[in-house]
Amino acid sequence: MAAAAKLVAGGSKVLPTWLIATYLLHTLGEICLSPVGLSYSTKLAPKRLAGQIMGMWFLSLSLGNLVAGLIAGQFDAKNLAAMPGQYMELVYCMVGLGAVLLIISRPVKRLMGNIE
Repeated sequence: MAAAAKLVAGGSKVLPTWLIATYLLHTLGEICLSPVGLSYSTKLAPKRLAGQIMGMWFLSLSLGNLVAGLIAGQFDAKNLAAMPGQYMELVYCMVGLGAVLLIISRPVKRLMGNIE
């Protein structure tokens, strides 16, 4: 979307396939992440807390949607020149968070023991 915003800020028009591709990638990511997250939630939680941990998984999704809405509220449709930079800030944040998750994945796997 940063590339499309840059084109629009330059005065060009872009195809709606940018938006369709973005929705497609988000949907595919959700389809891949949700079953894995729910599976790990039930495997790692104590048996008596499994339902509550699954509820917390869905709570985390709702909080993520809240944060996304707050970030999207900062975009100004009248200030097209700022949009490419705002999209790139999102890219940098997500790459940074992905790096943090990669770093903590080994300690988490060690804590899991032999749970598969």
